[in-house]
Amino acid sequence: MNNKLANLLKTTRKFIGKHSPKILTGMGVVGMISTVVLAVKATPKAIELIETEKYDRKEEKLSTIDTVKVAWKPYVPAMALGTVSTACLIGASSINYKRNAALGAAYALSESTLIRYRDKVIDTIGAQKEKAIKNQVDQDVVNENKITNGTVIVTGKGNALCMDTLSGRYFRSDIDTIKKAINGINRRLVYDHYISLNEFYGEIGLDNVKNGSLLGWNLDNGLIEPTFSTCLAENDEPCIVIDYAISPKYDFDKLM
Repeated sequence: MNNKLANLLKTTRKFIGKHSPKILTGMGVVGMISTVVLAVKATPKAIELIETEKYDRKEEKLSTIDTVKVAWKPYVPAMALGTVSTACLIGASSINYKRNAALGAAYALSESTLIRYRDKVIDTIGAQKEKAIKNQVDQDVVNENKITNGTVIVTGKGNALCMDTLSGRYFRSDIDTIKKAINGINRRLVYDHYISLNEFYGEIGLDNVKNGSLLGWNLDNGLIEPTFSTCLAENDEPCIVIDYAISPKYDFDKLM
């Protein structure tokens, strides 16, 4: 029985810890609604106290200070609940911020490790062999993301089949057009210091994607450096695969 109770408590703690932002947000929202309800219910009592005080004083109107002194007590439950609800909402926001900061730090660390690993691979086996391995990886991506599963987007900026590894979309363009768009984006990046993923897609003729305005590049992390490799789609048509040395990330608009 003790083991079952201990396991139950452990599971409960894990659940609460994992879902604490949602729980706190829910409590805060419900608390705010309840605060309004309590305040509405307290108003008639407060009015009654004010009228009684005016009758006792034989005055038609109380000063603002006297009104507050007379009428504040009925609102105590509403104020207390409002304070607790606000604390819940602030707590939820604080937990989310800390988690996002931790995820961002972990992502930056993993990306830095990956870059060092790639550089060491190039030093060990040479740039040509590393490129051959990268091409094979890109070919695997094309094989897994078959062109028949989606629509090829016609951008009007070229006829070569291309695939963006970030969104998995196939589209018609060419390397020169894409490089020109990236050069323009990098010039904007130098002046504006950050640019969103959707702004980049707009430059190469693609529609926005969900959360594309929340992801982007920051000048502190360097310019956008795409890599290109040529693979074969399942219909044996050559396909230009576009990858990125530095991936877009959250909080890209926050300078260091």
